[in-house]
Amino acid sequence: MKVEARLFDVTTAFFFIAAIVYGFWAKEPVGIVGLILTGGLSLIIGSYFHFVARRVERRPEDNPEAEISDGAGEVGFFSAGSYWPVGIAASGGLAAISIAFWQVWLLVVAMVLVLATVGGLVFEYHTRPDATD
Repeated sequence: MKVEARLFDVTTAFFFIAAIVYGFWAKEPVGIVGLILTGGLSLIIGSYFHFVARRVERRPEDNPEAEISDGAGEVGFFSAGSYWPVGIAASGGLAAISIAFWQVWLLVVAMVLVLATVGGLVFEYHTRPDATD
């Protein structure tokens, strides 16, 4: 978690420095407030990661001399021949288009399709306990 905390520390410093430079250069209050608030939000996330980094054990990402194989583990099962992700993407795209054009009836149809395709993906290899091969 120390890598993530450092990343947010850098972004916090960038946003606060950018707010100072923007304040002298543009003299426009809304942009200054936006940059300061963005830096503050980044500071909150970075502080959270610092607190979590103290509580968790060191990960391979925290060791500067770690190899890629140190962080390798079991990825899990992935069905390379599954067409369900295509259906999820298509129905999700239909939902986005229906929101963009504010077609509520189409949004309802798209959400039903999203639920059906997600269910198909989740239960693709599920068989009943009493099913025989």
